[in-house]
Amino acid sequence: MDLGIRGRRAIVCAASKGLGRGSAEALAAAGVDLVLNARGAEALAATAEAIRAAHGVAVTAVAGDITTEAGRAAVLAAAGDVDILITNAGGPPPGDFRNWSREDWIKAVDANMLTPIELIKATIDGMIAKKFGRVINISSVNGQKGQAGQANYSAAKAGDIGITRALAQEGARAGITVNAICPGYIGTDMVRAIDEKVLAERIIPQIPVGRLGEPEEIARCVVFLASDDAGFITGSTISANGGQFFS
Repeated sequence: MDLGIRGRRAIVCAASKGLGRGSAEALAAAGVDLVLNARGAEALAATAEAIRAAHGVAVTAVAGDITTEAGRAAVLAAAGDVDILITNAGGPPPGDFRNWSREDWIKAVDANMLTPIELIKATIDGMIAKKFGRVINISSVNGQKGQAGQANYSAAKAGDIGITRALAQEGARAGITVNAICPGYIGTDMVRAIDEKVLAERIIPQIPVGRLGEPEEIARCVVFLASDDAGFITGSTISANGGQFFS
C-alpha cells in the first residue's frame, strides 16, 4: 500500500537496534530513504546494509554521539534536506533522586530533551520551505506517569510531550505535523536484559495485556504518523503501552 512517503528522506536516531531499528525498517518498507545514527559504527553499518538489501532504499549510516554538537553536525551534513525526523535519543539512567548532582540532571535533560530540540531546529526550515514535514518524538510512558528511580528521565520525557504540543501549533500552517509516541515496556535488548524474576513479578504484572510490547508495534505507529493518512493529526501523543497508562 502506498502511504504517500515513498522517496521521502528520514533521520532515525539510535537506529542500530530496538525501537530505532524497528522504525528504520518500517520506514524503509514504505519506501523512505534513511540517514541512520547510533554510537556503535559496526552495529550501525550492519543494520544499514541489512535494510538496504531488504528494501532497496538509500541508506546512509553516520556513527557518533548525537548528543554532541559534532555528532549532530555529521548526521545533518549527511542528511541534507529531510522530510521526516524520528528523535529516538536518550536513555533512562536509574538512581535515587537524592544522589543526583546538577550535572546528572543536565546530562539527562540534554540527551532526552535538548538533543531532540536541536535536531528539530536544524531541520525545520527545510520542512517549512517545502510545506511538508513530519517530526515524531519518541517519549516514554514514564514521561506521562513518572517512575521511581527515573525522575530526571521522566522529567525530560515529559518535556518532549510539551515541546510536541507547542511546536505542532507553530508548524501546522506550513504542513508540518509534530507528534509524540510514548512506548511502555518494549522487548528491546535493554529490557530483556532485566532479571527474569523482576520482569515476571514486578514489570509484566503492571501491563494489562500481560506481555512486553515489540519494537515493530512502535514502528507501525511511526510509519502511520509519517504517512499522508496522518496529515490531520498533530500535537498528539500515542500511548503504546499495553494499557499500563491512559492519557
